[in-house]
Amino acid sequence: MRPFPETDPGEPALGSPGRYLLWLAAAHRASAVLAVGYGVLCTLAQAFVPAAIGRGVDRGLIAGDRGALVAWCAVVLGLGVTQAVAGTLRDRCSVTNRFGASYRTMQLVTRKAARLGAELPRRVSAGTVVSVGATDITRIGAALESTARGGGAVVSIAVIAGVMLTVSWQLGLVALVGVPLSAAAIAALMRLLHARQQGLRKEQGALADLAVDIVDGLRVLRGIGGERVFADRYRERSQRVRHEGVRVAGVESSVAAGRLLLPGLLVTVIVWLGAHFVGTGRMSAGALVAFYGYAVFLAEQLRRATSMVDQLTRAFVAARMVTDLLAMEPGLGSGDRELAVEGARGPLRDPGSGLEIPPGRFVAVACARPDDMLLLADRLGRYVDSPATLGGTPLAEFPLAEVRRRILVVDHDARLFSGGLAAQLDPHGPAGGGAAVGGMDGGGADGATNGSAHGAADRLRRALDTASAHDVVEALPEGLDQEITGGREFSGGQRQRLNLVRALLADPDTLVLVEPTSALDAHTEARVAERLGAHRHGRTTVVFTTSPILLDRADHVVLVEGGTVVAEGPHAELLADARYRAVVTREVTVA
Repeated sequence: MRPFPETDPGEPALGSPGRYLLWLAAAHRASAVLAVGYGVLCTLAQAFVPAAIGRGVDRGLIAGDRGALVAWCAVVLGLGVTQAVAGTLRDRCSVTNRFGASYRTMQLVTRKAARLGAELPRRVSAGTVVSVGATDITRIGAALESTARGGGAVVSIAVIAGVMLTVSWQLGLVALVGVPLSAAAIAALMRLLHARQQGLRKEQGALADLAVDIVDGLRVLRGIGGERVFADRYRERSQRVRHEGVRVAGVESSVAAGRLLLPGLLVTVIVWLGAHFVGTGRMSAGALVAFYGYAVFLAEQLRRATSMVDQLTRAFVAARMVTDLLAMEPGLGSGDRELAVEGARGPLRDPGSGLEIPPGRFVAVACARPDDMLLLADRLGRYVDSPATLGGTPLAEFPLAEVRRRILVVDHDARLFSGGLAAQLDPHGPAGGGAAVGGMDGGGADGATNGSAHGAADRLRRALDTASAHDVVEALPEGLDQEITGGREFSGGQRQRLNLVRALLADPDTLVLVEPTSALDAHTEARVAERLGAHRHGRTTVVFTTSPILLDRADHVVLVEGGTVVAEGPHAELLADARYRAVVTREVTVA
């Protein structure tokens, strides 16, 4: 079985969770149709077993006809084999539907997250994205899987009800009335369950957001002694989740009880009436056996049908979260003007603040307000709409992907991903390059790949030296081949140095760094400041910082106050300006 269709069905039909679920079913049309077909065949084979047993009782046992008994036993055997084969094929198709829907949803969510890029954290919480990936895609897959058994149950209920009406209209009528009433009662509980599940889903998302915030800021919390405050806040939020979970569990228990109780009552009524008809001669013993089998079968199929409704209800809630995420569109437009190499190396200017970055120089920007650093960096990198220009042309006129390639913005919150460290630092480096750098000998390659491997190793070694990060790599058991888990094993200063290595290896025309050394000690920061300008010689480098060590090494320093450039020049000359001293040396000016 193929987990995905051979042709791409295109973008999902958004607008409602129901339309999205239908789109997923259409994306797996072949396996979905086969699953339901096999499900119907399997349940019908099971449904006709009571009829065959009843005929065997009447025409074989009671009539004393051995041939008829053997024939009907063979029919029962054939129905059992058909049920087993069809059930196996149904389950194979169902699993295909489940994982196909889950993986396709994950692909769409990942693609959307990549398209939104830096806009994603501003528009949706990390906890919501985590919940979609961890919970919602599983529920959507389970719903598509349930349609095979549930669809077969619905069809078999209708067929067996018709058979019962033909044999005994009284008992058939009881089944036709009892099954819809039972289903209606359970459906009412399902609607209540749907509402409760939505409330629980929102509380779980809020709890996940809080957990992400605590993990991200754990070191800061420990530094200011805020663990207890956030622990109390997490405890309060988790109790709210528990309360909502208890409310959901109450309704779920009622649904489970209804699934057992109502079909059981229906079976009891049918068997009692059937026994009465046998006693009065209105029905044969074999027919009673068949009706008992029908009643038990209907009870089981009713549970399957309501289980399908339950899964679809959960999937509807999950699909709403998914469609809300997929409906987001990037707020930044993309131009179509070609960005020539000469233009990319022109001056980068932000008219709003008056900040101008000359090409090929190492410029440091000191901001009186920390918020201005991120704001100006976002403008220069076009992460927000702004009139910023490159070589005199507005950035908005260039393709956004090209701007991202030419201008790289690295803020102090940049993160490492899980995987091999070498691949994290240099995704385009040759395989095995990490080991060469980690060993610091580079002597293991030969042939045509030798030059390429050595070139990548030299670039990586030079970037590690500039960022003073050799000690970080050497402390790892496997060096650059070490598998990391999102950088959690590193301190704040170590992560900053590794992020700087990654930025240097990207080698963009313009590199914008926001507080790249804020977590480093003075000696390490001095080494980085001394080497950064030389490493980026001939390229444009912008560093937003108030560190005197970095400012002293910059070719040019700009002071921004109130969102506007108020002074610029060498660090030593700007120290004569009281405003600059107040920002850089934390000197308090008394009026």
